[in-house]
Amino acid sequence: MLIGYMRVSSDSDRQSTDLPRDALVAAGVDARHLFEDRASGATDSRPGLAKALDFVQPGDVLVVWKLDRLGRSLPHLLTRCARCCQPCRRASPSTIAGQFH
Repeated sequence: MLIGYMRVSSDSDRQSTDLPRDALVAAGVDARHLFEDRASGATDSRPGLAKALDFVQPGDVLVVWKLDRLGRSLPHLLTRCARCCQPCRRASPSTIAGQFH
């Protein structure tokens, strides 16, 4: 199953999840399996990501619109991927996916 995660950096009305939501749905993620956060990349508090990671099962694929939405820095991203999934791979030009084991 494809599980989608998206994050925008601000709670303001100026930033919308419309673009990442559309890209994730176009990549095949069911809209019922989308999780989101509205938080700065500098913060570790990501309740939407935590829910997505709790939701995934072995064999599922977590799809994110952009890698910078998943981690706040390259070391942070690599650590997060190493803990929960097989190596990330490009699923399409606009999405990144990692399969859970």
